[in-house]
Amino acid sequence: MRGDRLLTILLMLQAQGRMTANELAEKLEVSERTIYRDMDALSGAGIPVFAERGKNGGWSLLENFQTNLTGLKESEIQALFVSPSDQLLDDLGLTRPSEEARNKVISSIPAIYREKAKEVWNRIYIDTSSWRSRKEKIDTFDVLKDAIWQDHKLKIVYERADGQISERIVEPLGLVAKGVNWYFIAAKENGEIRNYRASRIHTAVTIDETFCRPKHFNIARYWEASKKAFIEELPIYDVWVKVPKSLLLTLSFTNHFVRVVEVRAQDHDSFIPVKLSFHTEEDAKRYLLGFADQLIIIEPEDLHHKIFQLAESIVVSHKLGR
Repeated sequence: MRGDRLLTILLMLQAQGRMTANELAEKLEVSERTIYRDMDALSGAGIPVFAERGKNGGWSLLENFQTNLTGLKESEIQALFVSPSDQLLDDLGLTRPSEEARNKVISSIPAIYREKAKEVWNRIYIDTSSWRSRKEKIDTFDVLKDAIWQDHKLKIVYERADGQISERIVEPLGLVAKGVNWYFIAAKENGEIRNYRASRIHTAVTIDETFCRPKHFNIARYWEASKKAFIEELPIYDVWVKVPKSLLLTLSFTNHFVRVVEVRAQDHDSFIPVKLSFHTEEDAKRYLLGFADQLIIIEPEDLHHKIFQLAESIVVSHKLGR
């Protein structure tokens, strides 16, 4: 176990450049004291690791130190060859380079694992799209990608969710794929980092001015924190309904406006109580009305009357339309 951990530390330092004892401990799920003992072991084995104190300090390898490591475990080889989303790779223009890279890795691993690695492609396939998703058109995608790699500032024209359009200068930090949708992560000139739906960026023009990328910015950690904050700020409107068993599966195939929170045991009249969570009351009314008489609203009680009024207005509008 310790040998595997020392090898992992060496690979992580070689890939990341510098990591704190705390970061290494979290990644490897051990204590910081264990990390310090591991560093002593690496140093004693002749590996040039050194610690740098201070706010931006951490453990590093001596500059230009590289080592070719073998001894990959079978599970690690399988993890390398699980096929990523072809759609997302295609968006990034990396479909062919990804396949070529995997072919090169296959040629470098021990023959005993080679066929098993190839078989991973035929046994596991990841499709990130939903059943009826429509691919978003992003006219500015190539400009966004180039600016991210070259650390060039961009002038973008962006349409917010409420339809307001604004122009701003941003410092590109990265792209995040959420499902099949792309989000552009960039810092404003005041340093504030924001998320932009890539499909709502109308234009993006490269400015002949570079910027210094935040030294310790980690896009994965940033996105997870941003996503958590977004979810916590969303309004919640819960509704209890009763549905026949045959409708339960249909409720599970929902869009992003509704979530099945709880399902209770079937009651005496063959209906199943289900708790649904919406963002707003308006979302709930539109969604529930679509099921007509197939479900019964339990609570909130005033929702009965509001649904009834909405149904009446629909009938009136259809009569007037005739």
